[in-house]
Amino acid sequence: MKIVYARCAGLDVHKKSVNVCIRQGKGNKVELVRGLFGTSTEELERMRAFLREHKVQRVVMESTGVYWIPVWNVLEQSTGKFSVVVVNPQHVKALPGRKTDEQDCERLAELGQYDMLRGSFIPPPEVRRWRDLTRRRTHLQEDRNRVINRIGRHLETANIKLSSVVSDIVGKTGWAILNALAAGEIDPEFLARLAYGTLKAKRAELTSALRGFVTPHFRWLLRELLDDLSRLDRKLTELDMLIREQMRGHEEEIRRLCTIPGVKETTAWTILAELGTNMSQFPDAAHAASWAGLCPGNCESAGKRQSGRTRKGNRYLRRMLVQNAWAVSHKSDCFLTALFHRVATRRGLKRACMAVAHKILIIAYHLLRDGTVYQELGGDHYDRRSPERTAKRLTRRLQNIGYTVVLTRPEQGAAPAKVSPAAKALGTARWKAPYDGITPRVADDRPPATPEECRKCAKWGIPCLHKSRQLLKRQDPAAIVKPST
Repeated sequence: MKIVYARCAGLDVHKKSVNVCIRQGKGNKVELVRGLFGTSTEELERMRAFLREHKVQRVVMESTGVYWIPVWNVLEQSTGKFSVVVVNPQHVKALPGRKTDEQDCERLAELGQYDMLRGSFIPPPEVRRWRDLTRRRTHLQEDRNRVINRIGRHLETANIKLSSVVSDIVGKTGWAILNALAAGEIDPEFLARLAYGTLKAKRAELTSALRGFVTPHFRWLLRELLDDLSRLDRKLTELDMLIREQMRGHEEEIRRLCTIPGVKETTAWTILAELGTNMSQFPDAAHAASWAGLCPGNCESAGKRQSGRTRKGNRYLRRMLVQNAWAVSHKSDCFLTALFHRVATRRGLKRACMAVAHKILIIAYHLLRDGTVYQELGGDHYDRRSPERTAKRLTRRLQNIGYTVVLTRPEQGAAPAKVSPAAKALGTARWKAPYDGITPRVADDRPPATPEECRKCAKWGIPCLHKSRQLLKRQDPAAIVKPST
């Protein structure tokens, strides 16, 4: 193999020490220079001088926990002298029985000298500060969710079934009731009158749900939990203000990301903090999706596909995008919603969620790279893309329930056909005219409606439920008997 870097160093990083091995090519021979340094800032600066002294062109080290970060902080200041590469330890595992600290750093130096290692993406210092803030926000939100769950469990221990009536126990109504309980109020009727909005109609249910066994011990624990929740809410508010301050100057990127359905300010912060603002570190959108762990795994042997499990990626970015995918699945007339239901029909809800998260990341990559905004394709995008296939699918569904369907092309400029009763029966109330003008029409050879029948019932071929009933009522009102309830 051809040597790409004449002088390459491998670092085996530990908590208290760093083993260094420098491979120097001299003609057909390779000379090894070794060193051992501590991990204090002074020792790491001495190691940096040692690498400069031997005119190292490239430095390779494994991402060992958080212990590689102090080394990176010192070596990052010498990027003009040599390049630093951080590799995944899973990609350079040693063979069993051949593992020592000296052999590890020598192996890293050899693989780096032949340029056989892929470096991990290490963002610039500004983006790393964003990451610290957004990840801190994620951890605070997790703590907040845990406190809310503890409050719900604590209420259940006192026979208070607030969560059975109120979907959000710390919403406006729930917060007022919880504070009244902590203050010593035990009258269920008074607590039920604290309801806001639509929950006012459920005061009877609230009165029944709030009848329990409230003791001083219960109130003290509830006050403690409410204090924790208030403290976390205050911390989240302060952190949001700090993130906005740190990301000042990137409001345009945030605005473009928020044009994606389901993506709000918090998600835009996470995307910028994890991906950065410069997409040049990813060759294309597929590489970005693979780095985030939002694409199927590739495992094939003997011509057979073994497993398609997603690989481990950036868990903060993936979790945020998956949450947005679940949220966008409830939208209407949206391309991402159509994609979700299209995949869920064949592969299930979880795979559909991952597919939508993958698509959101692909869209975000192009918005950041090209400086464009999201263009909505519409919920009927797949129908318009292949109208003939859509017409065949809908025709087959109608035929399965006993209808004879004739497809005709309307004349040029004709108005689109209205929704047919059969389409309503199938639940497709928003059935639009297909893209290429193919309009489904249900053949109906039934006789026209008689004066004693209405058109609606005649169309369905059933005895009239409207006009015949009215005629009978005019002739003999006593003949109309209401069904018993």
